[in-house]
Amino acid sequence: MRFAFKTSYAQDLGLFRDGVQRNAYIALFLALLVLPRLVPEYLGDLSLVFIYGLCGVSLMVLAGYTGLVSLGHSAFLGIGAYAHVYFAQDLGVPWVVAVALAAAVTAAAGVLVGLPALRMTGVYLTIATLAFALIIQEVFTRWDRVTGGLKGKPVQKAVVFGLPLGHEVGFYFLCLAFLIAGLWLTSNLLRSPTGRAWVAIRDSEVAAQSMGVNLAVYKTMAFAYSAGLMGVAGALFAHKIGFLAPDIFSVLLSIQFLLMVAVGGLGSLTGSFFGAALIFILPIALRVLMPALGLPLQAATVENLQFAIVGALIIFFLIVEPHGLARLWQIGKQKLRVWPFPY
Repeated sequence: MRFAFKTSYAQDLGLFRDGVQRNAYIALFLALLVLPRLVPEYLGDLSLVFIYGLCGVSLMVLAGYTGLVSLGHSAFLGIGAYAHVYFAQDLGVPWVVAVALAAAVTAAAGVLVGLPALRMTGVYLTIATLAFALIIQEVFTRWDRVTGGLKGKPVQKAVVFGLPLGHEVGFYFLCLAFLIAGLWLTSNLLRSPTGRAWVAIRDSEVAAQSMGVNLAVYKTMAFAYSAGLMGVAGALFAHKIGFLAPDIFSVLLSIQFLLMVAVGGLGSLTGSFFGAALIFILPIALRVLMPALGLPLQAATVENLQFAIVGALIIFFLIVEPHGLARLWQIGKQKLRVWPFPY
């Protein structure tokens, strides 16, 4: 069994636990760099996994680390997507600035939603965020000048610093860069006093308040940061799908995000990516397996089977392993460390 011996306080502040973990992440990064050459036909799906992984990180901050369950994150995704397209296409703002403005607008919306969180918890907060999602979807439908209403709004390809990234390989690396940046920023934030205050609120609001944690400030900060990160994902999502319509950002999408972090493992940034990979690679696996099993390959059938399998997985994890795929990953790594010895 391998133990991480620490010889200085600086090791507690490091991003990686030790050199072995750092080298493992470097190997993973190198594998992602060569992946476009290995599976070029699935680059579009992998880009979507990276975008949803960023969405999972956003919701994980709120639900996994602060203990605030939200069913309104599809609305934040839509706000980020529409705001980015409006700034970039309608106003001609540079692409990177448009992404930053979209994140700022979405973070401001997160502050407005976070205000009810000061007085509500549990199912009441969930209902409040659900109402917010329904209201925002109606705004998308009615605000024709900005969103295009029911007619929708076409989205141009991404052009970053004059470099067109409309092709699959360029957009793949763009999404990968934003995912790595989001994971790095969130990981550092969670190890800061702010992140520790969020975890304290999740564990016990009374105990956190007794230790001097301002519940109003830190809950609002959690909503703002989570929404801002979702706004960045919305900007990438807009370029990925190429066309925005109000019915895309439905409550069902928020439920998918929540299922994603639940299956991946609450309280784990790694779990948010695992959940995204499982939930959104599942349709690809079904499209490959269904013809081999003699089942009709129809969009409705694939979607129904996907939800049935996800539902079964959630029941399985709730009963067998509540900490989700992240915990199974940890168990697997531990067994590899002690192999071939059982103890």
